[in-house]
Amino acid sequence: MKAVVRHSPHPIDHPESLVDAVLPDPIPGPRDLLVSVRAVSVNPVDVKVRAATAVPGGQAKVLGYDAAGVVEAVGTQVSLFKPGDRVYYAGDITRPGSNAERQVVDERIVGRMPSSLGFAEAAALPLTAITAWELLFDRLGVNAGTEGTLLVVGAAGGVGSILVQLARHLTQMNIVGTASRPETQQWVRDLGAHHVIDHTKPLGEGLKAAGIGPVQVVASLTHTGQHYAQIVEALAPQGRLGLIDDPTTPLDVMALKRKALSLHWEMMFTRPMFQTADMQSQHDLLNRVSELIDAGHLRTTVGEHFGAITAENLKRAHALIETGHAKGKVVLEGF
Repeated sequence: MKAVVRHSPHPIDHPESLVDAVLPDPIPGPRDLLVSVRAVSVNPVDVKVRAATAVPGGQAKVLGYDAAGVVEAVGTQVSLFKPGDRVYYAGDITRPGSNAERQVVDERIVGRMPSSLGFAEAAALPLTAITAWELLFDRLGVNAGTEGTLLVVGAAGGVGSILVQLARHLTQMNIVGTASRPETQQWVRDLGAHHVIDHTKPLGEGLKAAGIGPVQVVASLTHTGQHYAQIVEALAPQGRLGLIDDPTTPLDVMALKRKALSLHWEMMFTRPMFQTADMQSQHDLLNRVSELIDAGHLRTTVGEHFGAITAENLKRAHALIETGHAKGKVVLEGF
């Protein structure tokens, strides 16, 4: 099968940072689906793994943690899907990724693809939808009755683009998103944020100018270390802070004590990595997202379509992600 692989960590402009290859077809295990991959999208995790993770003996490593495709075959214990089903998923970071014509993935982390979307539009959603859902509802404990203000730092990115929509349609919170450019600020408003402020300026000043007082919940999706002190200051007593990024310096957790603030980490790969008892919740939430998409309550977050799934096009996508200026998701489709 065709695939795009990485043998050693390299900057994206290196000739061998990503290369086209031909690999053997994978064989599904008992709970696995064998999926014919039709489209993928690119996330910051792709960039991190490509640039920093060594592979023993320079073996070919397939990246890619978002896919939409068609089930070709199923393992002996599969009960949720059958051949011919259209599916979408983010996969498991401990297994080969989606930048290949075929991929095996555990059925418990796969959802039924929205019937109203094409493969490229669907491929933009799984990783960010799982991350946003788990962060908002599982980690931060937000629900339909939660009151107050939700501040989303980095609202125009992939996770922010879906989290804002989920919060707008499934909660009653006052949503404040941050974005730095006119086009990304409009993007966040269109997705449902009640207010948008510029995160290149002090967050407190932006909140004050928008007439917003202390914030009950913060979803910090990027540059948490840079904004940490301002976030702590903006949070109301007993507020909650959730984050997904990797601060370059340790966060001062003692700064949270005076207000009795709580800190919550989200990593969407945790359930499949550790085969947790509630692993199938990712299947359930992806199905729920599909229902919301097909009902017109949520929309795909495609920002740009970069063409076929090739090393050259994936390099372009990685380069864009590295700038930190991507709007929504970059998708690729077909081999």
